[in-house]
Amino acid sequence: MSSHRSLVLLGLSLLFSLSLAAADRPAVKEVLKKVDDLYRGATSQGEVSMIVETPDWKRTMGMSLWSEGMDKTFVVLRSPAKDAGVATLRVKRDMWNYFPRINKTLKVPPSMMMGSWMGSDFTNDDLVKESSLLDDYDAVWSKEEEPGTWALDLTPKARTATVWGRIHMILRAGTLIPLAEEYFDEHGEKVRIMKFSDVKKVGDRELPMTLELTPLKKPGNRTVLIYKSLEFDKPLPPSTFSLQNLRRAR
Repeated sequence: MSSHRSLVLLGLSLLFSLSLAAADRPAVKEVLKKVDDLYRGATSQGEVSMIVETPDWKRTMGMSLWSEGMDKTFVVLRSPAKDAGVATLRVKRDMWNYFPRINKTLKVPPSMMMGSWMGSDFTNDDLVKESSLLDDYDAVWSKEEEPGTWALDLTPKARTATVWGRIHMILRAGTLIPLAEEYFDEHGEKVRIMKFSDVKKVGDRELPMTLELTPLKKPGNRTVLIYKSLEFDKPLPPSTFSLQNLRRAR
């Protein structure tokens, strides 16, 4: 009887702990907004290194990034020298690439947003954040959680153009700092993993400064994005996000 009572008390204690954990969680929409805004403020600007690795070669690119809210992103490659001046601009749903060697600006069609950016494992959408987790996905708290973490399962809304059937997001409990994102195709197969590390305080927020993306169907491939510097809420000239600036940024 004593053993049975102990098991009952243990079960009740576990249920109580789980209910407390659930009660501590913020609203799902609050979480998605925080993740959407993690690397963006009213404005943001930074210097980034991107390392692209395959079984046959390794390439490192340096770039400058600017953003304004969720609607505007500007990226300029600084190195290697042969790619310096290649630039990407997004304003709302429109995106352009500029290639100085041929002096051409090309608009990126919506069908190419999930295509590779500069031969990396990141898509155009990953880099310029054209999609919004809050606006484009439905999310629920997941039961797949490790101790000290919370997890969300995200599924695209009917109107969302994406190749992902589901995203499983793992966050540090309490702080909501992302630890990993697992991407599944429409058949439920896991196809890539994004890991976040090197958490640092930048201004009034803490965020991971290193993102490592591994495509599971390409053994030996990975792309690592490292933020060298990052500033938030510093005023930017209105011309920053213009086609004229796209062609002259170097």
